Amino acid sequence: MHISKVSLINYRNFANANFYFNKGINTIIGENGSGKTNVFKAIRLLLEDVSLPYAYKLTEGDFNRTLDKGRWKGHWIIISIEFDELNDEEAIQSLFIHGAGVAEENYVKKATYNLFFRPKADIRQQLSELAEGDLVGLQTLLNEITVLDNYETFFTGKSTADFSDPVVYKELVGDFENVIFPPAIDASKFGSKIPHQLSVAKEISFTFIQALRDVVSDFHNNRTNPLLGLLKNKSGEINEAEYKPISDLVNDLNQSIEALPDVQNIRLDIRSTIQDAVGLTYSPSSLSIKSSVPDEAEKLLQSLKLFIGEPGEEYEGGIHELSLGGANLIFLTLKLLEFKYRKSKDTFANFLIIEEPEAHIHNHIQKTLFDKLDYGDTQIIYSTHSTQISEVSNVENINILAKKLNYAEVYQPSMGLNAESINQIQRYLDAVRTNLLFAKGVILVEGDAEEILIPIMVKKVLGVSLDELGISLINIRSTGFENVAQLFHQDRIKRKCAILTDLDDAICDTTVQPGDNDVLQKYKKRVAGSRKKGLERKTVLDAFEIGNPWVKAFYAKHTFEVDFVTEGNALEVIQIIDQVYIDQPTRDQSLTDLEENDVSIYGKRVLTMAKQEGKGWFAIMLGKHIFHKTIIPKYILDAIFFARDTYSPNIVADIIDYRIKKCLEDDSTLDFTDCRKKLLRYRSEEIKLEDLAFDFKLVIPNDQVMTLINKLK
Repeated sequence: MHISKVSLINYRNFANANFYFNKGINTIIGENGSGKTNVFKAIRLLLEDVSLPYAYKLTEGDFNRTLDKGRWKGHWIIISIEFDELNDEEAIQSLFIHGAGVAEENYVKKATYNLFFRPKADIRQQLSELAEGDLVGLQTLLNEITVLDNYETFFTGKSTADFSDPVVYKELVGDFENVIFPPAIDASKFGSKIPHQLSVAKEISFTFIQALRDVVSDFHNNRTNPLLGLLKNKSGEINEAEYKPISDLVNDLNQSIEALPDVQNIRLDIRSTIQDAVGLTYSPSSLSIKSSVPDEAEKLLQSLKLFIGEPGEEYEGGIHELSLGGANLIFLTLKLLEFKYRKSKDTFANFLIIEEPEAHIHNHIQKTLFDKLDYGDTQIIYSTHSTQISEVSNVENINILAKKLNYAEVYQPSMGLNAESINQIQRYLDAVRTNLLFAKGVILVEGDAEEILIPIMVKKVLGVSLDELGISLINIRSTGFENVAQLFHQDRIKRKCAILTDLDDAICDTTVQPGDNDVLQKYKKRVAGSRKKGLERKTVLDAFEIGNPWVKAFYAKHTFEVDFVTEGNALEVIQIIDQVYIDQPTRDQSLTDLEENDVSIYGKRVLTMAKQEGKGWFAIMLGKHIFHKTIIPKYILDAIFFARDTYSPNIVADIIDYRIKKCLEDDSTLDFTDCRKKLLRYRSEEIKLEDLAFDFKLVIPNDQVMTLINKLK
């Protein structure tokens, strides 16, 4: 038995979200604040016995923020968990047939378990009695609702409805726009009440390991110390006959301590001092100093401490002396051992939930630990920021969280893909390329030059990094764009993916003339062949884009190196001529070629230089000479603005501020007074970006900042 689906409706930062899980190990990835902790809180409310009381303490703050400012009133929070592959054991079947299951054959194979946080029966009745379309009456009723007085928590099972379907939600909860509310609830569809004595949480093994924030403090806290948890578990299993000699020794030790002369003298001194101070009438009738070394098994075992030696060291110290990573690893190990003890009991299913386990743990340990984290009969779900952990995760078992305004979306990157496509993606994703699962936008390139130079150009020209823009640039090399870009789709990851590639258009006339020598004929044929392949590549990508608004290809007319010079960046290439060529005549000819306006001349020269050095090394050399006046080729800018089509005013204003600073370094006489005033108003969202265009055009009409404003306005 395993969790196959979790649906969250109106809960915290989830307005309407479905998580899909498989047997074995599952991963939830997402940036800070995307809701990873909230997913686990929701699951715990239903499956963790100690969290059950909190299910009855939900507040208006637990409603999704799209329902803020009182609009939550009348709405429901729904948390639904679907189980799959229940076996035919009598104990399991008795629980789910009477509780959460739907019997389709001789026994229940699937089951649902739901939490409804909803208005109480009297409020639901009043809502159902409203006349259709009576918005005034509805608002009057809603204004009087409070969570404390008018809401209840209700558990159901045996539901067959998809609560994430807006039509189903309206049928269950009501249509607020048209004021139509159901007089009764169809239990066969939405589930029947589950008595507390049949709680699923009492019949399973469920362990939650919280994020590793400050494990040293946790070790010092009796409530959170995982070693004490293990010792308490074991102390109940100690045979009394085996423990009696230890108990006798402890009692003898206590008596010996109490009998020490110094202890007795202090007792007498305390007694006499009290009598001298307040007299015999008000003095205690008796006074003793007793040793309190515990003789009970549980308390005595709690005095044990764990001592650890770091790898490669002979010294063995306490937890507080370990590195953060070492302490975290020990804490995690003890929690896993606690889970092993717990799951050995007779339970229907075993669930292990681990929150962000990677803190301070070395990359190799992360990968090794979670590659081996498989208990066979246990479903494991963990959340992570780590690309190392996500690298060893099965792409079919990943849920990706994406932050939106006041809510989060959930994506399953393998949804709808066939086995061959999933296998291609799984082989492709490594610790570097897994970044594309975390990014707000993605740019795919297939060359070393683009991978090296585009991040440098963005930083030098715009003053921000691709990371600050939330964009991951991934070099697919020979993988094939379609194999990776298929991840970005309405059914899978709903994020923009820009493909950067070359059209390889001819830089010269490829017609072979009668007077052409063998070398020239070979060169023209090679150029013509590249153009043919470029057109074929575009035909394939054009077909691939159809019907998918999340993917778009952008093309260099010729190649990256040629288009870089075409944009007006010959100076940067000229500065590395002396590194590429040794003899002076070739250096001089190269300078002449790069200063030409004919693409057949400067294009051939820059391609020759790149080929001689190797495109990757050529890009490294060129990267040292990129500066704020370097012009980012238009097709690259287009790809950047497609990959992330919305930017906060502060990010845009930071870029504009940077361009102002660089322009003033070149010409201190420029007057940006009016521009800066407008920019401050734009930051505070008093005006729009297009309102800046006129002022900046007056001062720096040809600067790249104008391209930025025109593209984003």
